[in-house]
Amino acid sequence: MKKLKVVGLNFDHMHMGDLLRQCHEHPEIEIAGICDDQPGRMQAAIANFGIPASRVFTDPHRCLAATEPDFVILCPATARHAEYVELVAPYRVHLLVEKPFAATLAEADRMIAAARKARRLLAINWPLRWVASHVTAHRLVREGRIGALQEVHYYDGNRGPLWHTADKIETTPTPAMKRASWFYKQARGGGSLLDYLGYGTTLGTWFHDGRKPLDVTAVVDRPRGLEVDEHSITIARYASGLSKFETRWGTFTDPWITQPQPKCGFVLKGEDGTISSYDYEPTIRVQTRAHPRGEEIAVDALQAPFQNPIQYFAHCIREGLPPEGPLSPKIARIGQQIVDSAVLSAKRGKTVPLLP
Repeated sequence: MKKLKVVGLNFDHMHMGDLLRQCHEHPEIEIAGICDDQPGRMQAAIANFGIPASRVFTDPHRCLAATEPDFVILCPATARHAEYVELVAPYRVHLLVEKPFAATLAEADRMIAAARKARRLLAINWPLRWVASHVTAHRLVREGRIGALQEVHYYDGNRGPLWHTADKIETTPTPAMKRASWFYKQARGGGSLLDYLGYGTTLGTWFHDGRKPLDVTAVVDRPRGLEVDEHSITIARYASGLSKFETRWGTFTDPWITQPQPKCGFVLKGEDGTISSYDYEPTIRVQTRAHPRGEEIAVDALQAPFQNPIQYFAHCIREGLPPEGPLSPKIARIGQQIVDSAVLSAKRGKTVPLLP
């Protein structure tokens, strides 16, 4: 079978290194090129994956014309997602965009329109979608283990986006690094709310089976001297009750190393039970009427092609299938509706109806 050719375009987000590693390890994918206007940001990928100089570019148009990829991975700053999708889509390639969806709902709709015009797949990758505990929790909710879902409680984040690079290599940020980073620039889509709220609201929409809230209330904390928030709390009112989504840059520890307190992940409450599903843990805890004290259940072993986003997107391309769940524009757009509503609520200091 002919390999799928992929290009990694724009290294603003450190997750590019993780996604390229998944491509490198996939037997049916070839890294045809990488591109960034700052060559230094590509050096780790060049070394890690043995990428020859002939496949390294600084101009995206030259890169796309020369490599003719089947799909492109996009990792620009959040506020540039729509710009890059509109740049790439005319080359008629499939698009995998690293989370979050966009800085605004209007920009998300531009991305959807560009992909639709090109008749190519658009997927938004949320790394928490590939955490086995959350996959298991979703399966149990769909199977009716806890009855009709009433509430989703989400708390997530990390010590901050500059405390790690690709492959979760630890670093120690300085005030100068914060001042220079797009993560701390309001105009470029920085802040914990835009970085992490979409995780909760998009996977929350997945758990809620596509249902939308009626209205949204949000507050944020922006430390002195920063343009953006490092902590946000959003309450979404559904017909079934209230769900809460909390984001935090500044957790005591990073959850992929040691779970902080509060733990990062989801707690789901249904009519007939509850599920706690925490990031990266080997078990989930389930309460039901038959087991009111609760029981620990081992998480599902994820099988190919559902172990990571690259496996899954390659499967969608090969089979001509639209992405489903949190990676689908339909579910991710609802997540973005809640995010935009939260931004507006925090700005106005009051509850707002869900934005259309």
